[in-house]
Amino acid sequence: MLRYGKRDDMIVYEDEPFNAETGVASLIERPVTATDAFYVRSHGAVPECGDNYRLRVHGAVERELSLSLETLREAFRERQVTATLQCAGNRRAGLMAIRDIPGEAPWGPGATGTASWSGVALADVLELAGPTADAAHVGFVGADMCPEANPAQLFGGSIPLDKAQRPEVLLAWAMNGEPLPAVHGAPLRVVVPGYIGARSVKWLERIELRSEPWAGYFQRVVYRLLTPDEAPAPDRGIALGLIALNSAVLSPADGATVAAGPVTVSGYAFAGGDRSVQRVDVSTDRGGSWAQAELLEDLGRWAWRQWRITLTLEAGEHEIVVRAWDSSAATQPEDEAALWNPKGYVNNARPRIRVRAAPAGSRSIEGGPLAPDTTPLRHLAKGTCPGARGRPARDR
Repeated sequence: MLRYGKRDDMIVYEDEPFNAETGVASLIERPVTATDAFYVRSHGAVPECGDNYRLRVHGAVERELSLSLETLREAFRERQVTATLQCAGNRRAGLMAIRDIPGEAPWGPGATGTASWSGVALADVLELAGPTADAAHVGFVGADMCPEANPAQLFGGSIPLDKAQRPEVLLAWAMNGEPLPAVHGAPLRVVVPGYIGARSVKWLERIELRSEPWAGYFQRVVYRLLTPDEAPAPDRGIALGLIALNSAVLSPADGATVAAGPVTVSGYAFAGGDRSVQRVDVSTDRGGSWAQAELLEDLGRWAWRQWRITLTLEAGEHEIVVRAWDSSAATQPEDEAALWNPKGYVNNARPRIRVRAAPAGSRSIEGGPLAPDTTPLRHLAKGTCPGARGRPARDR
């Protein structure tokens, strides 16, 4: 086990603050990601929140609130939502292969995960506080001090009030039926389905209703989409909010050798916003023709769809390309190069992997014969990451 009880196949980028990507085998093990395999994105050390926790609600409200966790549990109806969280830097490794992005972690396709979250609806708390006519945005402030900001500051961000008042946005104290782990934001975190993970603020201490979006570093300076020649600066670029339609190929790994014949290809697709995945297509001829993949279990409008397809590959080299479609009839961009930006955000280009299909009876690099690819989803190779050119997991 790694720190915080995480699995050994996590890909660790930093020990402090702890940042780790879900290993591929764990990512497609089942539709809901196991808590001990769920990715972690942090900008500061895990804070000590103490036993006397209070949540403050203030700003453009009729009544300021100071609520204990016990009051939240007793005064409001408990709700549950299954939702995918995804870092804005998911699949950044593909952009870094085009041009370096100094100071950023080379996230592959595992900076995402789906969990069942339990808590109270933010809307219920806001109704008690009573937003005033000036309220248009809801800001969140965590307890984690983040030294990368200049000056160092607590992590924070905001979402529009109309999103905050929707029933899917939770103040969550549980994850996958168990108390929220410290590394995932205990005692209380925000869960904002459909938005970049940075808006699901952990270790929540304060909610502020505002007339303008959050003015802190993590909304005004970073988590913004810049042009290739821009440098981060306050209010420069496009503030990130809704997740863009994305997908990933998780098996086989990029560069793998498989037995010629039937090969099972699998991965995930996530629409973001309030859209849903409608279709996933797979091509082996550079997009000249497409075959439709099977969409697996539907966990609801706020969750990804895992998918799979069996292709027949003749002996030789193959490139497999995937495109997802969402309920707005949008699909993914073709080329990663056109998406490069200085922070490596929003790589939602069509994923591509290359595999070699070896003739039946060929020997593997270990000297044994290659068997047909009949591996079920839960037993895929451990510690590889196709979105990052197959780099191994690193335990620190």
